[in-house]
Amino acid sequence: MTERIAFLTGHLAQPRLEKVLASMGDPGFAWSVINVGVKVAALMTEAIIARRLPRPVEATRVLVPGRCRADLERLSAQFGVPFERGPEELKDLPAFFGKGGRGVDLSRYDIRIFAEIVDASALDIDAILARARALREVGADVIDLGCLPDTPFPHLQDAVLALAAEDIPVSVDSADIDELRAGAAAGAQFLLSLDETTLELALDTDVTPVLVPAAHGDLVSLLRAAEMADRCGIDAILDPILDPIHFGFMESLSRYAELRRLLPEAEILMGTGNLTELTDADSGGVTAALLGICSELAIRNVLVVQVSPHTRRTVQEHDAARRMMFAARADDSLPQNYGGALLQLHDRKPFPNSAQEIAELAEQVRDGNFRIETAEDGIHVYARGIHLVATDAISLYPQLAVANDAAHAFYLGTELAKAEIAWRLGKRYSQDEPLDWGCAVDRSQDDLTRLRAAGHTLRGAGSGGSFEDSEQ
Repeated sequence: MTERIAFLTGHLAQPRLEKVLASMGDPGFAWSVINVGVKVAALMTEAIIARRLPRPVEATRVLVPGRCRADLERLSAQFGVPFERGPEELKDLPAFFGKGGRGVDLSRYDIRIFAEIVDASALDIDAILARARALREVGADVIDLGCLPDTPFPHLQDAVLALAAEDIPVSVDSADIDELRAGAAAGAQFLLSLDETTLELALDTDVTPVLVPAAHGDLVSLLRAAEMADRCGIDAILDPILDPIHFGFMESLSRYAELRRLLPEAEILMGTGNLTELTDADSGGVTAALLGICSELAIRNVLVVQVSPHTRRTVQEHDAARRMMFAARADDSLPQNYGGALLQLHDRKPFPNSAQEIAELAEQVRDGNFRIETAEDGIHVYARGIHLVATDAISLYPQLAVANDAAHAFYLGTELAKAEIAWRLGKRYSQDEPLDWGCAVDRSQDDLTRLRAAGHTLRGAGSGGSFEDSEQ
């Protein structure tokens, strides 16, 4: 039986929705568009849907706008048909249905993140615990206690025990054999930077060693260490060491590829900090490329360092990248259209509507409420009888006639400045919504089953302004 999907919308969005759906050709389902009688589609409520949607619903499922606030489980129970949220923008519907129509599953990953506290020896136990909790909260699986050269770490064992008491997996990274031995004795699950001469530290323990070459770049010695571990029944992780750009970067990548060729089943670790920390580039893109390499080579462990201010979100970026790469590989797909977590500065499709489409919509508006959108040609502001376009927000102010309404002027000023930032960077702009900076910024999750408190628009209107959310 052919699936039939009913799309709920409002007056202003209906023509655009029908146009987008028609442009999809044969999407693999039949569709119908139901106007529930509201002007702005995103403002339809659960009560409006329950009251105005005809029964019985002639569909196998119902899609509501992405920003619609309603308890979809309750609606599904009332109508006997599954209700789901679609994308926030109409123009994203083809991509939404391109992944099977159920959204993208980013819940799965197979790369373990070791997050290093590089100055652990200089921190007290409480500070180590606080740092570890924060790193775990944003995606770290193992907390690596970094030991500094010529810096005593007398509380190393206490730190390992304190982390273990909170069920936090621990690794210890040190060039000092006594510190490594102390970490293993305290119950650390991993010891980093062992080689063929120090592998014996892992004997008769439950610790997993991370083995490195005895001399930098010496893959042969790493292979010998791996063979020794195998003979001893030790499950080791191998790390050929990733080098910085201009200091052996490409050669080190070759070592990873060669190691995988020689040992197809080996567990491998890549320390990404030599690229993210030592390259003055936004770390999200660097991380995406490195974890793409990890995905291709089945490298299932990464050691992440978060020291430089420009890498302060690198754990979040690694977490997002491992999920994206897993999903793309599972789909036998390029890592495109798997969410925007790593599209922090630019969006793939920043302007959902063309200047002509916005102009056509502006002609339909019959009230004085300002709508703001962006297109290739700049920032569009429109209401009844007015449609302005500019590339800088400040030039629009004299034409908006809000000088005597401080609340309205302030609101429009902040929204237009946000729109200008989005336009200049090539980011998606949605009126009354924060810009989406991906995983570079924490973003609170709205409860879409409830109407939220009055935002800038309604508060401004209460002070004498008259404007509302943009159409979606």
